[in-house]
Amino acid sequence: MDPTTVPVMVPATPEIFLVCAGMALLMVGVFRKGGPTGLVSWLAIASLVVTGGLVLIYGGATDAPVFFGMFVTSKFAQFAKILILMGSALSIVLSSDYMRREQAQRFEFPVLIVYATVGMMMMVSANDLIGLYVGLEMQSLALYVVASIRRDTLRSTEAGLKYFVLGALSSGMLLYGCSLIYGFAGTTDFSGLAGIFSTLNGDVPVGLVFGMVFLIAGLAFKVSAAPFHMWTPDVYEGAPTPVTALFAVAPKVAAICLFLRVMVGPFGELIDQWQQIIVVISVLSMGLGAFAALVQTNIKRLMAYSSIGHMGYALVGVAAGNEAGASGVLIYMSVYLFMNVGTFACILAMRQQGRLVEGINDLAGLSKSHPMMAVALLIFMFSMAGIPPLAGFFGKWFVFLAAIDAGLYTLAILGVIASVVSAFYYLRIVKIMYFDEASEPLDRAVPTDLRLVIYVSTAVTLLFFLVPSPVVEAAGAAAAALMGG
Repeated sequence: MDPTTVPVMVPATPEIFLVCAGMALLMVGVFRKGGPTGLVSWLAIASLVVTGGLVLIYGGATDAPVFFGMFVTSKFAQFAKILILMGSALSIVLSSDYMRREQAQRFEFPVLIVYATVGMMMMVSANDLIGLYVGLEMQSLALYVVASIRRDTLRSTEAGLKYFVLGALSSGMLLYGCSLIYGFAGTTDFSGLAGIFSTLNGDVPVGLVFGMVFLIAGLAFKVSAAPFHMWTPDVYEGAPTPVTALFAVAPKVAAICLFLRVMVGPFGELIDQWQQIIVVISVLSMGLGAFAALVQTNIKRLMAYSSIGHMGYALVGVAAGNEAGASGVLIYMSVYLFMNVGTFACILAMRQQGRLVEGINDLAGLSKSHPMMAVALLIFMFSMAGIPPLAGFFGKWFVFLAAIDAGLYTLAILGVIASVVSAFYYLRIVKIMYFDEASEPLDRAVPTDLRLVIYVSTAVTLLFFLVPSPVVEAAGAAAAALMGG
């Protein structure tokens, strides 16, 4: 081996470690021959925690080319990877009790999440269209299987099939866009693309614009932004609830950070060409998330439309195309992660006579049977609605402020209107919890791991305004690194 190879590979240490950990976990699961899978789950969580430590150590900026320049590390990638690892680890924690109760324990589940996480980390460190696609497909292939992990149930199998078919379509669109970009630019390297685009002086070939549109369409599918959202409600409802929780956090963080990296990185010089597309997608997502959720009766479908709306708000920051926008998106996704994980922990605790229920009306009387959980869910709903001084308010504040700085006044106003409309269905849940009588109360027992996740998420969401500076400063440094790079 070339002695220069090892130093050059050092920036990729977290990804290399996680791949090796995934292979080790796979062997542990196989050689246990059908034993309890809890060990594999907790080892997977430990692997993700160790990887987080390696990201903090090795994830900073480096000048060394990794994998022939296809892989880069920076403060931006470091911030995104920490969020991704937190989302994946919390999703595995949420799954342990569910899988045991539903007798669906399979050691492959945490292993697949580990490999999906590797793909997400590769996505945010991609410095080449080919590297971007490889990371995206590594994540997607693992998540297709995870969506249908309960292959003995029709809903889970249907969710996995829908996700696979539509995911394959979006991957094809993205790859076609990449091929058009390569055909007109002659390179797939982000730095090379940025250099070429800076010399166009507004004379952009039509084919290049088409390639960019197909690329944006593929990325919009991954963040479930309208009008590429069609898979989201069905997959959220049909997949096992811990899988839905995973889909709602880690892949969304990875995809929106990739969106941000691609748009303000290599395509930053072409902002006049793509900004209007992102604005339209953002407005459609915010509008659909606000109005379609009004008529939902299943809480997982409601969370699906809520997620579409939240991606619309995050895309407001992407559309701004400036440092404030990038910082706002990172702050928004940090807040979004805890709000969603906490809400799905509450959904997983919704059981009647040991049976999982998903109807919004099943929350009736929650304030009497589970007063602490009702308070936590109230905080999450108020935060998602953007009511101050909860964390969700600050997430929206930063992205709308960035849009105003960029002169996108109409977009910011439409975002505020969509936020007001969406407050209705969040407040409806609060009304049902506190003012409706339960026909059958929920089971009192709440597993310890779910209770712990609920308490931690509640504390972060409620107390964010007291000490926002660590997240805000880290997001600012990450955004500065992105814009500078």
